[in-house]
Amino acid sequence: MGVKAGKKRKHQVQSVESDEEEQLVLPPTTRTSDEPIPKKSKWINRQRVLVFAARGISNRDRHLMMDLRTLLPHCRTENKMEKKNLFVINEVCEVRHCNKVIFLEARLMRDLYMWLSNAPNGPSAKFLIENVYTMSELKMTGNCLKGTRPLLSFDKLFDEEPHYQVLKELIIQIFGTPNGHPKSQPFFDHVLTFSIHDHRIWFRNYQILGEDGALAEVGPRFVMNPIKIFDGSFTGATLWENPHFVTPAAHRRILNKHAVASKYANRVADKAHYELTRPKESYGLSDGNEIFEGDDALVKAKEILKKQSKEEEKEKKKQEKKPDKPAKKNAKKTVESLQATVKKAELKRQKLLRMRAERRQAKVAREAARLEVQ
Repeated sequence: MGVKAGKKRKHQVQSVESDEEEQLVLPPTTRTSDEPIPKKSKWINRQRVLVFAARGISNRDRHLMMDLRTLLPHCRTENKMEKKNLFVINEVCEVRHCNKVIFLEARLMRDLYMWLSNAPNGPSAKFLIENVYTMSELKMTGNCLKGTRPLLSFDKLFDEEPHYQVLKELIIQIFGTPNGHPKSQPFFDHVLTFSIHDHRIWFRNYQILGEDGALAEVGPRFVMNPIKIFDGSFTGATLWENPHFVTPAAHRRILNKHAVASKYANRVADKAHYELTRPKESYGLSDGNEIFEGDDALVKAKEILKKQSKEEEKEKKKQEKKPDKPAKKNAKKTVESLQATVKKAELKRQKLLRMRAERRQAKVAREAARLEVQ
């Protein structure tokens, strides 16, 4: 009988405790608006972009890489690597836990190439970067906070052709900051625009000034000239190749050939311009052919000498008639200026003489006082 009573007491205590726990778990019936919204501990879209470069890039290219790192809060960095085998970048991404890559490489210290890749499965695209202007170089009026999420704006031509659609999706996944990323700010204050012109993609970064749509450019700015799109990450079959692409070396060669070939054309054009603009008559100088006009050359020469003598006499008379008032005035001024300088010099000399005499008297007085003391 005693054992059964003890069991009944324990069961009653457990039931009371379970009722109290159920009452504590119940949520509050009302919630004030002052309570903070609970933050998400994790973000769903886990995109990490590896932004780094190969050895041999110039200082401007390095500044562009740093600007891209500031624009992408979800990026990770890596040291420079040798550009012998680009397939090793996939292993670097695996070590750094990244699934997107922006890789910069330079040729001849002046031609910059950019790779955008989806590691490790692909696709990947190669671009030639032209007209690079960094943030520190532009010094624009726009300014946006670091780590904010950007709005991506694309041209209508991105939806018309299939290779542009692939590039658009690749750009969205790389440049779009994931929602809820720990290093990002939860609002939008700048726009990244990608517009197509002359078979190239033009990149611009603008600050959103207000709700009315006013914008101010921040930087950087550059032009992406697409070369090829590959099936894999830095490898694989070529899905698309730009038929309008011209290598920088070929472009420079064409410019040099055009400059050499245009020398003759420029010379002919300058000669024709000179013939058109050359004056038909000179300053009216006699070329000496007047002496050969007529029958007798001696008589003609005497007539020419008479004309010259008459002209010389006329010029002399004109000079004699002119008054010399300005010359007299100038002479008076020069005399007065000389007199003034002489007076100043004399005053200075007298002043110096007085000072010397005063110094001598003071010296004599000091000597006399010293002798009296002795």
